[in-house]
Amino acid sequence: MIGRLLVANRGEIARRVFRTCRDLGIGTVAVFSDADARAPHVAEADHAVRLPGVTPADTYLSVERIVAAARASGADAVHPGYGFLSEHAGFARAVLEAGLVWVGPPPEAIAAMGSKIEAKALMAAAGVPVLPGFTAGPGYSMDDLERDLDTVFTRMSGPASGWAVPLLVKASAGGGGRGMRVVRLTDDLPEAVESARREAASAFGDGTVFVEPLLEGARHVEVQILADAHGTVWALGERECSIQRRHQKVIEETPSPGISPAVGERLREAAVTAAGAIGYVGAGTVEFLVKDDTVAFLEMNTRLQVEHPVTECVHGVDLVELQLRIAEGARLPGAPPGASGHAVEVRLYAEDPSRGWLPQSGVLHRFEIPGVRSRFEAPPPGRYGLRLDSGVEDGSEIGVHYDPMLAKLVSYGPTRDDAVRMLAAALAGARIHGPVTNRDLLVEVLRHPAFRAGETHTGFLDEHALTGRGDAAGPPPAGWEGGGPGRREGTSAGRGDGTGAGPGALELSALAAAIAQAATNLAAATAQAGLPSGWRNVVSQPQRAAFAEAEVAYRITRDGLRAEGFPDTKLVEAAPSLVVLETSGLRHRFAVARYDGVTHVDSPLGPVRLTPLPRLPEPAEHVLAGSLLAPMPGTVLRVDVKAGEAVGAGQVVVVLEAMKMEHRIAAPVAGTVSALNVTPGRQVEAGAVLAVIEERE
Repeated sequence: MIGRLLVANRGEIARRVFRTCRDLGIGTVAVFSDADARAPHVAEADHAVRLPGVTPADTYLSVERIVAAARASGADAVHPGYGFLSEHAGFARAVLEAGLVWVGPPPEAIAAMGSKIEAKALMAAAGVPVLPGFTAGPGYSMDDLERDLDTVFTRMSGPASGWAVPLLVKASAGGGGRGMRVVRLTDDLPEAVESARREAASAFGDGTVFVEPLLEGARHVEVQILADAHGTVWALGERECSIQRRHQKVIEETPSPGISPAVGERLREAAVTAAGAIGYVGAGTVEFLVKDDTVAFLEMNTRLQVEHPVTECVHGVDLVELQLRIAEGARLPGAPPGASGHAVEVRLYAEDPSRGWLPQSGVLHRFEIPGVRSRFEAPPPGRYGLRLDSGVEDGSEIGVHYDPMLAKLVSYGPTRDDAVRMLAAALAGARIHGPVTNRDLLVEVLRHPAFRAGETHTGFLDEHALTGRGDAAGPPPAGWEGGGPGRREGTSAGRGDGTGAGPGALELSALAAAIAQAATNLAAATAQAGLPSGWRNVVSQPQRAAFAEAEVAYRITRDGLRAEGFPDTKLVEAAPSLVVLETSGLRHRFAVARYDGVTHVDSPLGPVRLTPLPRLPEPAEHVLAGSLLAPMPGTVLRVDVKAGEAVGAGQVVVVLEAMKMEHRIAAPVAGTVSALNVTPGRQVEAGAVLAVIEERE
């Protein structure tokens, strides 16, 4: 029996495992880097061990330090979570050699599936359908490319004549979209391979990549398996994971809305065959591409998946508890529990759609999602509702060293339509104050007619041009005529956190923010406090409030509010944190929260993020034209040019690494590198001038 469990991970997955341990009476041990010293998962564990440093290599990827932490803390078992060392066969062996219980599959099974190249060969030998592909390593030549391409396309549909199908470069180890590149032009393959190798080596410690055809328009479907050490293997339905951005899953659901019962049966049979072929024990996932009647093995994840909560909801199981019991030697019942209802999960990331989805950092001042019924566990049997698995709380600091996922929100309903509607409403009504998130994109997808119809595939976001920038606006609020100062040119509603804030909603929210600020000023006034807010000697001049996103002008008169652009808008209530406005007989409540440099306004019209502009701004620091600025804090991974070198428009100048991803900084114009301020390995802050490109005349 396990008495004390160390979770070799961080964030929401560590908290998820701890929740089950509390139910079972198992003691818990957290590990934490210096950057995570105040993280929620550390506070929730019975014991915690510091891993000195902040980089993944020094902390959560250090086998030696984590095994030493387990010994020092008195733990008798280790759960790897997902990511980091969860699919590292050497880590599993080290845990077992230390005399500890390993909550996961045998090291041999991890090793067999750890290389996607070897895994495909093994699955093909076992009769599991696979796509043809080839390995591309250092020194890969164009002659090699032509030979291997011809082999691949001959196996698919006859001899290759040019690029009949785009290719996917993929890391052999790990997942999550890292070390993955789509290649459509022959000349792009060598650089794609090298870039993928570097990213994979940084994220997973293994830079091996392989190349295979990319089946565009296919569904990404996976099967949850669970196997004990006595020969029983469960296949717990299928999960649809087709909604992806840059090969990173963002929405998952079960059951899949678009596969036939016959295809579903084929998938489950193939998953059980895959598990049996490697003597699998524990929880795992077998992933497939499905297009029409074509089913092709993608990979096997020898761990618990990020999206496991949807399976727990629909099948009424606790997968972490089953993992622990299997590790203790228990037998599974002969057949898995049946499915009931539908569950959908979204992944909420701190990333900015207006800046190319760059990960964001900073303080998460408020994190509140309405209607959550359970945290880290499925709603009670027979009851539907929302589940939240989060690695953050109010006041959490979002750093730059790790994955930017904040939380997973899961809806469970009797039907798919019920679950999708519930989830979209909860996201739209959430109060998320701090770094910009992908919330708008998630709501945009959930409310899209094609998604509602179940017409999903891996190219869904591109096909429907979904941007996540609040561009899919609803009708304007009643009473708005579009006049007045209004929205600033080139801005969208809330820079990615303005869900539903369409024409007029941004301006009305800005008006509410301005009135709330005036109420705050009035409450703090020590002289003439009896004067009404916005009172002026010259009554003809309105009071103005400027935000980066919009500007509003209004007056408070004897007859009430007079706001430019909203002739039929009345002020019902004004307080520092709440403003009630009535437009054409319809009342809207605006909750206003102000933080350093940003104002958040939440209302039924949609959340809006505003950046107040100072009335008397400080002189701006001069930045030379052509300066390439660091978009976020990170480490300079590579410098591809020299000072004085001529560069073309779009040519990569510097490559940064942040949050385990590569970020390429390219020349905006053709010109000459007139200044080069960084070298590989240097740490830079957001806004640092990396290089200066002097435009060619």
